[in-house]
Amino acid sequence: MQTIFTAIGKNNRTIWARPLFVALVVVLFASSPFSSRAQGLDSLDNQGTAKVTMVIDGDTIWLDDGRKVRLVGIQAPELSFGRSDFKPNPFGEAAKKQMATLSLGKSVTIYTGVASTDRHGRTLGHVVINDDNKTWLQGEMLRLGMAHVYTFADNRALANEMLEIEKTARKNNVGIWANNLYKIITDDASANYVGTYRLVEGKVLSAQKVGTNVYLNFGPVWRTDFTILVEKDGLALFAKNNVDPLAFQGKNVRVRGWLKNKNGPMIVATHPEQIEIIK
Repeated sequence: MQTIFTAIGKNNRTIWARPLFVALVVVLFASSPFSSRAQGLDSLDNQGTAKVTMVIDGDTIWLDDGRKVRLVGIQAPELSFGRSDFKPNPFGEAAKKQMATLSLGKSVTIYTGVASTDRHGRTLGHVVINDDNKTWLQGEMLRLGMAHVYTFADNRALANEMLEIEKTARKNNVGIWANNLYKIITDDASANYVGTYRLVEGKVLSAQKVGTNVYLNFGPVWRTDFTILVEKDGLALFAKNNVDPLAFQGKNVRVRGWLKNKNGPMIVATHPEQIEIIK
């Protein structure tokens, strides 16, 4: 699966003012333990402990009991893995090295949610290192800016906590968030990024229910302007979580997902955590 933001990006932003102060802030932020522990793991299924013997990339590890574990809820920049037609994402190697530093050779405990495996036979799990801090790998990779939140309708555990950690990393321009390639785009620029996974911000001008679907329109011309689509199954999940998509009308929101071209650029929201109100 292709990863986040596969298109377009130039040089990292350089900050010249007060470099010593900025460097000190980055060091302090990188060493902060605030996201090391995850709350809510008790609600998941404990799949036992094992030792990490190999790191595949920034979100995939192998264990000594033969399991390959995909860290659910996040996605790190993708590597090419020998594909001649795929250019590795910036920070792909850095994310792999960071994952190795955090986990290689260490004992970990795996926790799974609704979907415990994927079509490749990998375990989909939250991973906690069995150290004194009980370090939560998803939280650490997000905190260090080596991944972004990437949830699914059947795997949303700890989504809100991960979103908060990602937000802080973005605010501090840590890791991938210091690179223009990973920037949040506006709804009126979304047509330029069809086929990629993006974070899009804008104002919902109108919200309409048509049949079993809800459309959140960001422009006056629904055939060409950016739209969020919430389909029947998604609406049931929104309702279960007491979220009414029609209430987003007039609100500034941030949505994450794969941009497709369907009557203009569109993201299908399958679960409520994909859409955040911007205060």
